[in-house]
Amino acid sequence: MYVDSELTDGSVQYAQGGGVEVVQLDLTIPFTAARASNAGLHRLLEQASNLAFVHFVGGDCELEPPWLSEAINFLDCNVTAAAVCARRRERYPGASFYNKICDREWGTPIGEAEACGGAALFRLSALRQCGFVDPSLIAGEEPELCYRLREGGWRIWCIDQEMTIHNADLLHFSQWWKRAVPSGLGYAQVWHKAAKFPSLGLYLREIFRVFAWTLGLPILGVLLAIFFGPIYLLSVPALWLLQFARLAWRNGLAVSFHPLIGKAAECTGALRYLLGYVMLRPLKAICCK
Repeated sequence: MYVDSELTDGSVQYAQGGGVEVVQLDLTIPFTAARASNAGLHRLLEQASNLAFVHFVGGDCELEPPWLSEAINFLDCNVTAAAVCARRRERYPGASFYNKICDREWGTPIGEAEACGGAALFRLSALRQCGFVDPSLIAGEEPELCYRLREGGWRIWCIDQEMTIHNADLLHFSQWWKRAVPSGLGYAQVWHKAAKFPSLGLYLREIFRVFAWTLGLPILGVLLAIFFGPIYLLSVPALWLLQFARLAWRNGLAVSFHPLIGKAAECTGALRYLLGYVMLRPLKAICCK
C-alpha cells in the first residue's frame, strides 16, 4: 500500500506499474507522516482485516530482501513483542559530511529498545490495544507510539539483522538544519502529550539538553558577567568548545557535530512548537529539502 502526498518524482506511476495500490491523501488537511501511515494502514485493513502484522517503511528507504521473513519469525516467537526493527544503513554515507552523520545516527543498540524508527514490523493486536500512530504529531510519532505500547505491557526489540537502506541525500548545511528542526519540534510536542500519561519523562532529557546548551549557558554567562565582571562572558564559548572537543575526542567529528551544533536547530523547532501552542496556530510539517 503506497500513500501519496502529491509527489512529482514519478513515484506514484512506479508504484502503480508494480501493481501497488496508491492511497491519495487529502492535503486540505495538514500533512504529517503519521497521518499517511494511518491512511495506508486503514485502507490495508479494509482489504484484509485479519492481518497479524504490518510493516511501515518511508519513501526514502528500501527493505533488504531477507528482512521481512526474519522479522515475522521474531514476532511469532516473541508473543510480548509489539514491534521489531533492525539495522538501517545510509546508501551513500561518503557523499557528504551530513550523510555520514545520518549513517552514524542509525546505530541503534541490539536488544530491547525504548523505540523504533519509521521502518519496523508491528503486531496489529498491540496497535489495536494501544492505538495507532498519532496523526497530529509532526515528528517523533514512532517513539510516542512505542511509549504507549510499553505502557500497555508490550516490548520493542532491535535485532541483529540488515533491515533497510536509507537515502538521506543531504548535501548542504541548510538541508541538514531543516532536518534537525523537526526533531526539536517533535521533542516538545511528544513530551507535551506524554506528560498527560502516568509515567512522565518521554523526551524530558532531550528538551532539557536542548535548552540548557542553547539558552541556559548564555543566560548563565550574562548573570556571571553582571555579578563578577565581563570576563565571565567568555565562559559560554569556552564551555561549548570544551564539550565539542570532548565529544570529538571520544566519538569522532561526525558524531560530535550533531549533538552540539544540532541543539540550535532543535531549539528552533521546540520554540516553534511553543509559539504555535501559545498562539493557537496549527502546526505544519517541515520540509527537509
